[in-house]
Amino acid sequence: MFDLDKWQEIFAALKKNKMRTFLTAFGVFWGIFMLVIMLGSGRGLQNAVFDGMKDFATNSLFVWTQPTSEPYDGFPRGRRFYFRNDDIEALRNNIPEIDIIAPRLQAGGGTSSTDNVIRGIKTGSFTVNGDYPEWNLIDPVKMLDGRFLNHLDLLHRRKVAVIGDMVKNILFGKDEDPLGEYIRINGVYFQVVGVFSPLNSNIGFGGDKAQSIFIPFTTLQQTYNYGNIVGWFAITAREDIPVGIVDDKVRELLKRRHRVAPHDNHAIAGVNLEEQFIRVKGLFLGIDILVWIVGIGTLLAGVIGISNIMLIVVKERTKEIGIQRALGATPRKIISQIISESVFLTTIAGYMGLSLAVFLLELINRALLASGADNQAFKNPEVDLNIAIAALIILIVAGAFAGLMPANRAISIKPIDALRDE
Repeated sequence: MFDLDKWQEIFAALKKNKMRTFLTAFGVFWGIFMLVIMLGSGRGLQNAVFDGMKDFATNSLFVWTQPTSEPYDGFPRGRRFYFRNDDIEALRNNIPEIDIIAPRLQAGGGTSSTDNVIRGIKTGSFTVNGDYPEWNLIDPVKMLDGRFLNHLDLLHRRKVAVIGDMVKNILFGKDEDPLGEYIRINGVYFQVVGVFSPLNSNIGFGGDKAQSIFIPFTTLQQTYNYGNIVGWFAITAREDIPVGIVDDKVRELLKRRHRVAPHDNHAIAGVNLEEQFIRVKGLFLGIDILVWIVGIGTLLAGVIGISNIMLIVVKERTKEIGIQRALGATPRKIISQIISESVFLTTIAGYMGLSLAVFLLELINRALLASGADNQAFKNPEVDLNIAIAALIILIVAGAFAGLMPANRAISIKPIDALRDE
């Protein structure tokens, strides 16, 4: 039942010590405000990173060759070697843990200063990738028009190309339809069959995807005289199989097939994306833990401030408490009164800090959306509502404990001694 007299007493007590009350409440306000802001900022960073990886197959690995670092089986150190087409079937047949294999070969461009793609009087320097259709299952793109590569393109070594949206913007006019048109790549004509835009902004292998061109893997090998060379492999593990297991087996098999020393860790380089993903998640977990440590420390400082001011309040009201005790007030009523003041002050300050922090995060999020910028470093700063409410409840409970010690001190004073207090 709502006790109006009780709350009037609380307001009167807090009003009597305006400045001290304000400063103490500000400590609590600032503590929960900073905790929520830091949690929201951390989530904004996390959302941006994971959003850029959400469509990428995180259970994947990439391997490529480098010069050997050890002499082996009659070959000298520093030998250069390449993966071959028959490695594709060897991997499929000998490592059952593999789900998808996507070989890739590049035909220059991208970082080159020489324009390698021409259409009429328009030219550009773009990355040209020879791919299998399976590549789009590992590092998918959004098809804006037309289609992606298929196995018939590989089988018949068709001269077809799927171009990025930036390639389209450079080589074609605004109102031109690129489908069915021809572009010349390193002197050879290819027909455009599709236009795409990248889905993953934070992961890229082989250059800027928006400025890339996909052509059939077999076509690139034959057209540009690469023989049966494979540039690198993108491989995914089957469900519930750690990528590390597949990684070890792939390296072991490829070393054996290409007569590389078993302990030569330089000859076959690679990236285990699952491992990198776990590291990123661990980094953000560490950030969250650090935020909670700092935030809880700040909150505790505010709660201790509440306890201190309540001790001062009890000392200043010693005589008043003595009169209440003399008139029959029970220890329980005195304790309830002191704790109620502490909880009230903590709740009001905490609620204001929480509300302002959530409002500020929402304001930042709306500003980011209104700007229309594709921000890859910060996206949708937010705080889980359950976490925010839990933090406020913990703060209120802490406020109750903060008032417990001053309340016990209040009832420990004998009424006769309290009445004599000046």
